[in-house]
Amino acid sequence: MQTRTQLARLGLFDAKVPRYTSYPTAPHFAADFGPDRFESWIKAVPQGARISLYVHVPFCRRLCWFCACRTQGTKTDSPVAAYLEVLRAELRMLARTLPGGVTLSRLHWGGGTPTLLQPDMMRELAAAIFDVAPLAEGGEFSVEIDPNEIDPKRLDALAEAGMTRASIGVQDFDPKIQEVIGRIQGYEITRDAVDMIRARGIASLNADILFGLPHQDQARLTESVQQLLSLSPDRVALYGYAHVPWMAKRQQMIPSDALPTPEERLELFETARKLFAWDGYDEIGIDHFALPSDSMAQAARAGTLRRNFQGYTDDTAEVLIGVGASSISRFPQGYAQNAPATSAHQKAIREGQFSTARGHAFTAEDIWRGRAIEMLMCDFAIDRARLMAETGVSSACVEQVFCDIAGRFGEAVRLTGLGLEIPDEARPLARMIAREFDAYDLSKAGHSTAI
Repeated sequence: MQTRTQLARLGLFDAKVPRYTSYPTAPHFAADFGPDRFESWIKAVPQGARISLYVHVPFCRRLCWFCACRTQGTKTDSPVAAYLEVLRAELRMLARTLPGGVTLSRLHWGGGTPTLLQPDMMRELAAAIFDVAPLAEGGEFSVEIDPNEIDPKRLDALAEAGMTRASIGVQDFDPKIQEVIGRIQGYEITRDAVDMIRARGIASLNADILFGLPHQDQARLTESVQQLLSLSPDRVALYGYAHVPWMAKRQQMIPSDALPTPEERLELFETARKLFAWDGYDEIGIDHFALPSDSMAQAARAGTLRRNFQGYTDDTAEVLIGVGASSISRFPQGYAQNAPATSAHQKAIREGQFSTARGHAFTAEDIWRGRAIEMLMCDFAIDRARLMAETGVSSACVEQVFCDIAGRFGEAVRLTGLGLEIPDEARPLARMIAREFDAYDLSKAGHSTAI
């Protein structure tokens, strides 16, 4: 396979496809979906089950221009304190609804910037969460940490609460790129944050870095990756910057004419990928890397890697409950999303009901197609027998899509006795190949580039 030529011929540099952190993707959630169904799904969680809990803190001291997350800026703590009061009320409702004996296999605080909470706020939030359910044996408690918005007292509060994994966003260390994307965060302040984290016995460290940023070239990215590697993170997410100014208005501040072309984006990804590989990291799915000793790398080797709204995970809990504005929950029955606007979310909770505003109940077809997409995104392969055993799909349905994919992608895929595989050189096409299992109308949303 003449890689670059073949990738171009197959449309990699022109395609826009979902990232498939869910199936169906969020634009297909329906608005005629309310708190009653969400509550019924919570009540259906088996007693004694291990579940995951995601807590969304949608506030930042400053709004980075590159970010497309649901966040709002605040210079004071008053809106944060009001939101925290509502979070505690939401958690009390959840505690009353969940069956007994539930424990948390994973707890994640995301944002926004969870570390803008004051130490007492952190303690109050952690206490409210653990009143709902304790952390399970071997469970993980992770927090997204902004090196610009952390200090020893707040890290002490998180360590006392039981945080086991920290996640820091780097994006890029180059000063020019930082200025253009509205995210000033030097290497030194990031290194100091990492030192403070590790000094408190928090051994597991995640880091995010972006490729495809304005003015980014191979030399600049190489320097940033090498600086990141000097911090020895256990896991790294190498995300492609998604320029979607029609969805995230703040991205209009970013000069589109300074963005790399799709072909250049692939070169940037390959540059960073090789650096992580040379430093001993295992490749995980389409955009993650982990040290071989990390539990995510172990899950990838064991075939138990999964995919959710935070990207890749080694968590196998069937239920993920999201609390806070815009949070998405996943149940065996489907997805449920809280009201995206903080005001609407707070109003619903204060009136004594969950703020569920959108959702999707799985069909039998959703289940098998979603699992096939997850297998491709995690393993670059679909085991036919395993897919049929897990989802009940017929061989005829699977074979039809396999044949369609083979006809569309040729030698970029392999049909084997076990199922379908994507060879190493064709892995950049994974999202495009996964799209062949997607039965929904992709024109409903503007997705990011395929690379």
